[in-house]
Amino acid sequence: MNDTDLYLQLSQYSFERRFDERGAIQWMQENWRKSFVFSALYAALVFGGQHYMKQRPKMNLRLPLILWSLSLAVFSIVGALRTGSYMSHVLSSSGFRRSICDQSFYNGPVSKFWAYAFVLSKAPELGDTAFIVLRKQKLLFLHWYHHITVLLYSWYSYKDMVAGGGWFMTMNYGVHALMYSYYAARAARLRVPRPLAVLITSAQILQMVMGVAVSGLVYRWMQQGDCPSRLANITWASLMYLSYLLLFVNFFYRTYLRRDAKTAKTQ
Repeated sequence: MNDTDLYLQLSQYSFERRFDERGAIQWMQENWRKSFVFSALYAALVFGGQHYMKQRPKMNLRLPLILWSLSLAVFSIVGALRTGSYMSHVLSSSGFRRSICDQSFYNGPVSKFWAYAFVLSKAPELGDTAFIVLRKQKLLFLHWYHHITVLLYSWYSYKDMVAGGGWFMTMNYGVHALMYSYYAARAARLRVPRPLAVLITSAQILQMVMGVAVSGLVYRWMQQGDCPSRLANITWASLMYLSYLLLFVNFFYRTYLRRDAKTAKTQ
């Protein structure tokens, strides 16, 4: 038994080992277009819900929001730890290029369950927006655009087991672990230091930079025959991550830099 086999045998849990990734991939290949149905229903409920709430008082929903955010925080933390440990092992044993180009993330004993859990989770995560609508908070374009496009791209990509997925999913798990923990603390009315919010947005921006970089590397190495993907997928990934990058940078500027400049002028 080599070191890789020993690592995988010791690090996997029984439910991870028993998970049938072939059935999951087949299901997604047959049903990934349902993500368009979910997205359409989501958009209709979001904007219809805003119209419905226009003449009605906002709801409190503090306890449901705490439980919702906390459950997603726990899910993201565990997902980040499991996928992060697998990616770290691949990086240390096989190098950076294989961590991007190898498809083992989709069928590895540790990561295969968390890859599927990730793409499925993008449907229930749409529920985030219900709290914004029912509490009559400002709904940003960045929020609903991000939710819809992540759902569509995740389901579209998982079915083909495209290169780069391990990086995309692990980064997203990590950022969401911070983000939902922050949301849960805020909903519980705990005092959260402002630099933590700045850190989370910075981590989101870094995630988008890495997404663009990984997409570029997949395209470059695909030409050499050892990075399985398709030009259409790389194009969509690049456009998606680039649009996120621009939107998050704009959000960072408007929320932290411009607001600080206005505050300084009034003092």
